[in-house]
Amino acid sequence: MRRRLVALVLAAWLVAAIALFVVHHDDRPGRADAVVVLAGSRLRLPVGIRLVRAGYAPLLVVSRGHTGALERRVCSGRVPLRAICLDATPNSTRGEARAIRRLARARGWRRIDVVTSQFHVFRARMLIRRCYHGGLRMIGTKQPEWKLPWYMLTESAKLAWQLTVDRAC
Repeated sequence: MRRRLVALVLAAWLVAAIALFVVHHDDRPGRADAVVVLAGSRLRLPVGIRLVRAGYAPLLVVSRGHTGALERRVCSGRVPLRAICLDATPNSTRGEARAIRRLARARGWRRIDVVTSQFHVFRARMLIRRCYHGGLRMIGTKQPEWKLPWYMLTESAKLAWQLTVDRAC
């Protein structure tokens, strides 16, 4: 009986995790006041740059995370586009959501496109919505598929925490 219950709980979690973190929940990019790239994966920043260069927004906002060469070039002004680089406090998606709220209020933004990893779109959207109430499109980037089990586990734990304990902006 106990084994069946454990197997049932694991199966239910697996189905929910696939639905939340593997199935795509992202949007198509559109005209925005800014493209915001969340810290995390180095695969995100090139997508944000491409969106700004394609004319979706006049401004790129980079949440610093990895101090990779491309991030250093963008934040030092060596990439020819308008960019703001920020250090979120706390250094988390919640801190980034608060920084988005501050920037949007200060600059009068009505619509933003946020770039993050595909597995992170569902939770990031929820956290940003708690702080920012303008138009929001989430753009998901690829991630290494072999890491999906880890992402599903960590995102599940973080989502559970933020749905039950840490519910504020």
